[in-house]
Amino acid sequence: MLTDRTETDRLPLAFLPLALIAIAKLAIQLYALPHYGWFRDEFYYQVCAAHPALGYVDQPPLSIWILTGVRALFGENLWSMRLVPVLAGMVTVFVTGQLAREFGGGARAQTLAALAVLVAPVYLALNHHYSMNAFDLMLWPLAFLSLARALRHGTDPTPGGVAAWVALGLVLGLGLLNKISVLWLLGGLGLGLLVARREFLPSPGPWIALGVAVLLFAPHLAWQMTSDWPTIEFIDHATREKMAPVAAGEFIQDQIMSMNPVTLPLWLGGFLWCLFARKGQWRWVAVAFLAIAALLIAGSRSRTSYLSPVYPALIAAGAAAFGNLLDRMHATVRWVLTPMVAGALIASGVILAPLAIPVLPVEQYIAYAKKLGAEPSTDEVKEVGVLPQHYADMYGWDELTAAVVAARDSLGPEERERVCIFGQNYGEAGAVTILGRDRGLPPAIAGHNNYWLWGPGTCDGSVMIIIGGDYEDHIDAFESVEAAGTATSRYAMPYEQDLTIWVCRGLKRSPLEIWDRVKHYD
Repeated sequence: MLTDRTETDRLPLAFLPLALIAIAKLAIQLYALPHYGWFRDEFYYQVCAAHPALGYVDQPPLSIWILTGVRALFGENLWSMRLVPVLAGMVTVFVTGQLAREFGGGARAQTLAALAVLVAPVYLALNHHYSMNAFDLMLWPLAFLSLARALRHGTDPTPGGVAAWVALGLVLGLGLLNKISVLWLLGGLGLGLLVARREFLPSPGPWIALGVAVLLFAPHLAWQMTSDWPTIEFIDHATREKMAPVAAGEFIQDQIMSMNPVTLPLWLGGFLWCLFARKGQWRWVAVAFLAIAALLIAGSRSRTSYLSPVYPALIAAGAAAFGNLLDRMHATVRWVLTPMVAGALIASGVILAPLAIPVLPVEQYIAYAKKLGAEPSTDEVKEVGVLPQHYADMYGWDELTAAVVAARDSLGPEERERVCIFGQNYGEAGAVTILGRDRGLPPAIAGHNNYWLWGPGTCDGSVMIIIGGDYEDHIDAFESVEAAGTATSRYAMPYEQDLTIWVCRGLKRSPLEIWDRVKHYD
């Protein structure tokens, strides 16, 4: 059994091994960084960053604020944008090692925990492209670490204890400003304290943390109120209409695969150790995990990745318990088992990495995935093609932009001055805006998510290039509708393949009058 340690007698941080694993993560992610191209959401985030606000229909503002700063410093390019989630992933490696130390683990346990995070496919995938999810993966483990440190100070309101609770509040507040799902974490940690560490609830610490978190989140909450709560509408539509239903067994199986099956003994063992060992000192971790997992399973339409930020805490606990077990074994056994476990993690990570990040040319990936029996998949109610959605959404944008440019070039000089471009979703509108800027295209408009809030701008509807849809969809609204070309990409999602580019003239009513008809939050 691991013994409780104070601040002064805890085992030292294994900085060098953690730094080497973080550097390995940097190298892997940088190698894959430019392959396959921009991800659909990245176009949208860049456009959002050009419209700084206290909130957006589909997310709080923190990740967009960070991207706004990146754009101001380095411009609008793939490398600078994607380096940010890579750096966040490196921090996640370090925080997981620190968590293993907090659980009583030494250098071996800290290294093992960080290595398990490195080889988890879901972390490789979410650190590959820019999104709020990369920060989520970093902030959840930081919250577990902050709470563990706050609890270590006891219930007396010492300066160090108050600072620890304030730090927890800052992490939770930033987490809420990054992603609303941190409410699940907040509820899970609260339930964990209620069940396993209720002696802390009458003390000021938890309430200080909650107050700091609410204070940080308040500006976005005010934005939601003044904007008629768009995120609630977005979540409702996405849950009912966009996300595919997932059975409990399938959800659990997806968790095992997304975390790398070889890490299962670590995080499952960590869960059991937190639940039963050390006189319940760490039971709050297990309770929080159970509560969040049960909520997501009961929701039946959860993405596999929704639960992924909680696993570093379990992995760290499992690594600490395993490291302690090794310490009680004969030295020869330790020297045999340690490289075996590390080797199994590394080997499995190498095998699974191509499924998570684009380290192989696309045709080689398709053949490789087929050999592994990995069928193209998506979490959404959509048809997939030859690639899973997280890869397919990196294709088709250059072809789409070129087709829109060709349609624009078919217009006369006067119409080119007045034309506006309409995309069916934020990916299409964002791609044309970002990739078409240097080719003279005006910013596109759309009715999807925050594009709807931004409105039609200066578009008067006299000449419009519309991406996708059918002739019948457009002729009711325009005096004339002509097909001007087709955007084709074999690797894109099927609904983004063979898109007709329409030139429509003479909108029968003003764009503002029909704007409500194009609104869709999902």
